[in-house]
Amino acid sequence: MEHPSGKQFEIAAAGYRAVITESGAALRLLTHADRQLVDGFDVDEMSHGGRGQLLMPWPNRIRDGKYTFAGRDLQLALTEPKRSNASHGLARWAGWGLQEHTAHSVSLRHRLMAQTGYPWTLELRVDYHLDGDGLTVVQTARNLSGQPAPYACGAHPYLSLDTPTNGAIDQLELTLPAATRTVNDERLIPVETVGVDDEHDFRRARIIGAAQFNEAYGDLDRVDGVATVTLRSARGGPGTALWVDEQIRWLQIYSADDVPGKERRSLAVEPMTAPPDAFRSGTDLRTLSPSGQDGDEMSVTWGIRAIPADRALSG
Repeated sequence: MEHPSGKQFEIAAAGYRAVITESGAALRLLTHADRQLVDGFDVDEMSHGGRGQLLMPWPNRIRDGKYTFAGRDLQLALTEPKRSNASHGLARWAGWGLQEHTAHSVSLRHRLMAQTGYPWTLELRVDYHLDGDGLTVVQTARNLSGQPAPYACGAHPYLSLDTPTNGAIDQLELTLPAATRTVNDERLIPVETVGVDDEHDFRRARIIGAAQFNEAYGDLDRVDGVATVTLRSARGGPGTALWVDEQIRWLQIYSADDVPGKERRSLAVEPMTAPPDAFRSGTDLRTLSPSGQDGDEMSVTWGIRAIPADRALSG
């Protein structure tokens, strides 16, 4: 019998263990020293709530699935029908083929064929690598078409500190180095971008409490080009960190308050190169050059690592 998410590719190094699936090249499991770092899904399940999936060639939502590019009006399938949006790209349920698998790394590839609403062919690749610094993920897209192609990408991990339980994030401490956030309409499409207010300002670590999240955060503060989100137990307890490179300019934060049975049990921290609805707004949207020309390929890098307890504070 085939697993719902297809073949399972396990890698391990330096106390870390990860499992990536054939379906969507999704990160199903990530642990360190047997502590769960992401809220994934079981081997006998398919991904739910976007858990661990890669979002290519766009992350998040496109209003009505309609956009215009290079003078062409295009219509995507509405994969979020209740809100009439095209959601999370075209590759997250596809079967990705194995390119290379070692004890500590795995590479998968998917050829995204030209189709209704996205008439360009892309070669997509993802590389997962474990070492003493945790998990590093590299997402790459190369345009195989003879015409420029619109492109953005993202991923959908849910950060966790251990076995998730409902309400678990309320007592956790969040650091989110973002100065702005989107304000969304009822379809979760941004209508404006504003500075973070007291309720949404987590640039200094503080307890999440009752704060609810389902918006994109931008203007990320960086150290040597890297922006890092941390989620950890209070008083210097252990934690989980997600970091992104300079190409990733947005983070969608989602506490799943609208998902009965899974609300607030973990925190989605979604790296994104562009905000929701970028195919329509053009905000941070990239154009991949025609195949064989400079700029026909784009790679982004992000990762997750364990944060040890600060014994001086927690002990």
